[in-house]
Amino acid sequence: MSRVTEHSRGCHPLLAAVRVRIRYRVCMSRPTERFSSRVENYARFRPSYAPAALELLSARCGLTPAATVADLGSGTGILTEQLLERGAQVLAVEPNDAMRAAAEARLGTHAGFRSVRGTAEATTLGSGSVDLVVAGQAFHWFEVAAAREEALRITQAGGWGALLWNEHPPTGSAFLADYHALLLRCAPEFAGITASRADEAAMREFFGGAMERAAFANPQRYDFEGLRGRLMSSSYAPERGQPQHGPLLEGLRAAFDRHARNGTIEFPYQTRVYFARLRPPR
Repeated sequence: MSRVTEHSRGCHPLLAAVRVRIRYRVCMSRPTERFSSRVENYARFRPSYAPAALELLSARCGLTPAATVADLGSGTGILTEQLLERGAQVLAVEPNDAMRAAAEARLGTHAGFRSVRGTAEATTLGSGSVDLVVAGQAFHWFEVAAAREEALRITQAGGWGALLWNEHPPTGSAFLADYHALLLRCAPEFAGITASRADEAAMREFFGGAMERAAFANPQRYDFEGLRGRLMSSSYAPERGQPQHGPLLEGLRAAFDRHARNGTIEFPYQTRVYFARLRPPR
């Protein structure tokens, strides 16, 4: 199999670096539209969150069968489903019509599920109507100040907030090193978007002060179809018709073939949880 080089088919690293800031800024101006063409891959191949993370929400953040939870940027309902399994009433707030429809198809028969067309900054929920506000893999798309004001409005006094991500390290195995290098080379928005997920200052602003952190192992195994689907569910992955799409998938196939064992690759995901009581302004 021929190997794709970093200079082939429009995938020059210097060109990619030059484009990152411009394209990232442009696309961040319309984040609610970014996943419309990725819904099927998102629903099929995105991992759920580590069960221990849900146990933490139950032990520390008021997630009980009596709780009402607002899941902001709920997407196709991955975290929503896990909250429902804990017995909570879940208000799944999602602005993207296609993502919301996928969640409704998945969870619409569950008595505790309510689908809401809204954003983190304008949920349409009633004041003081929820006990806990969560966001899974979504906070980096929020306008922090407006989302904080809305979270304080809809949450009962003393309520909690929790922000969750499934993340994998850039290194730790030969495959991860190759995968990370491929994304830096062929996905111009990758660096900017992943950096925004680690913005702890923005999280502290959202909570109104100090927060706690926890991390739980959540490894996943993918065959090539799953690996490709997981990658293409990411908003930074160039899609069909974009110059870097072909080099990206060819590089992914080559990395998988080099490192797969028994037809699969392990992703050593961690579920990371940032949580605190929402503190009103003094």
